[in-house]
Amino acid sequence: MTIDQTETMPAPTIESETVESLMGPWKVVVMNDPVNLMSYVVMVFKKVFGFDEVRARKHMLEVHENGRSIVWCGLREKAEHFAFILHQWHLTAVLERNETD
Repeated sequence: MTIDQTETMPAPTIESETVESLMGPWKVVVMNDPVNLMSYVVMVFKKVFGFDEVRARKHMLEVHENGRSIVWCGLREKAEHFAFILHQWHLTAVLERNETD
């Protein structure tokens, strides 16, 4: 079977679910680990996110007491960037869909 040269193939469509999964809101979650000192985690939060001392300590205590803390929410590309930076600082960070927005 040959395709007539005058026929045009339909343009591929991007599934809206895929676009939404990339664009939709994402959370950067820092997980507890038995390695890093609390003061070190506070310092990393201040350097990476620009948190003040109070906010950095609040998130560090959430990690310590609850095992996790949501430190940032926004577009996936930026969330991946923050998670990568946190990994470079040897913190355990994961991305989660922000289903509340």
